[in-house]
Order: sequence, then structure tokens, then C-alpha cells
Amino acid sequence: MIDFVEPFWSGFSGIVIGIGLSAACGFRVILPFLGLSIAAMNGYVSLAPEFQWIGTWPALIAFATAATLEIGAYYIPWMDNLLDAVTTPLAVAAGTIAAASVMSDVSPFMKWSIALIAGGGMAGAVQTGTALVRGMSTVSTGGLANVVISTVELAGAVIATTLSLLAPIVAFTAAIIIAIWVIWKLLHRRAGVS
Repeated sequence: MIDFVEPFWSGFSGIVIGIGLSAACGFRVILPFLGLSIAAMNGYVSLAPEFQWIGTWPALIAFATAATLEIGAYYIPWMDNLLDAVTTPLAVAAGTIAAASVMSDVSPFMKWSIALIAGGGMAGAVQTGTALVRGMSTVSTGGLANVVISTVELAGAVIATTLSLLAPIVAFTAAIIIAIWVIWKLLHRRAGVS
């Protein structure tokens, strides 16, 4: 029994952690990689062989610098909307990479299929939701509430990253709920129903 459970849990936990990190990439593109780098350097998470570089000092310094710039840029009134336009495709790519980076016990085909579909899809769904909220805020408040939205998104990225690494099942469940909510909102928005 143990011989079956260990490989299953190892592969499953990588998938669950990856999808949670992907959701965090929908809030902020770089911050989840900073958390992943810290976790990998401290032995809390195993990285796939081709992503071992994420757990190095140069990567940690680069992620910390980029995350600081990304966080600060979202507090500049006109820059936040510009970043939403740029980061939507980047979030999908980052979500795909984040998911693949922690899946070491699955075949390459399965890893990249899950990473692209579930990881990239999750990051894209969350990013689309945040872009919609920011767009509505800009229209309704002239951008005055965007600072609050940026703070909530930052908190979402920190919480999603932390939960993904420390309580992956909780993060996975929350990510699925968020994705369903975003899809529901998009479908009802297109149908003209609030």
C-alpha cells in the first residue's frame, strides 16, 4: 500500500502546488516565483530537474527585485491599467511555468499538458478577473479605488503563494472556486445579466 501511495501523493502534490502557484500568478506574475524560490532554497518544495535554477541565490535576488518593481508599479495610477494589458498573457506563461516547475514525478507530456491547461488556464482566469475588477473600478471611481484593488491583489498573491506551499489542498480548492466564479461572471456578463 505504501509503495502505491508515495508515488501517487508525490505526483499529485506537485500538481496541486503548481495549480495553486498558477492562481497566484494571476494576481502578480513575479511574486509567486519569489515565494517558490525561498521555499526551494529552504527545502520546503522540490523542483523539477530543469527548474532547479529557481532555488538559487541569483534567481532569488532577481525575483525579489522584479517583485518589488511589480508591486510598486501597480500603485502608480495609470501604470496599473497598462500592466493589466501586458500581464494577462504573461500571467498565462508564468502560471504554466510555475505549475511545471514543481511537477517532477509525472511524465513530460503529462507535466506540460497539465501545466499549460490547468496552470496557464488558472492564471489566465484569475488575471482576467482582476483586470475586469480594475477596469470597473477605473470607470466607476476614476481610478481612485485602484490602490485598494492593488492591495487586495497583492494580498491574494501572498496568501495564494503561501497556502500553495504550506497547505496545497486548501490553495487548490480556493483556486478552483475563484476560477468558477470568474467563468460564471464572464458568462453572465456576456449574457447581459449581473
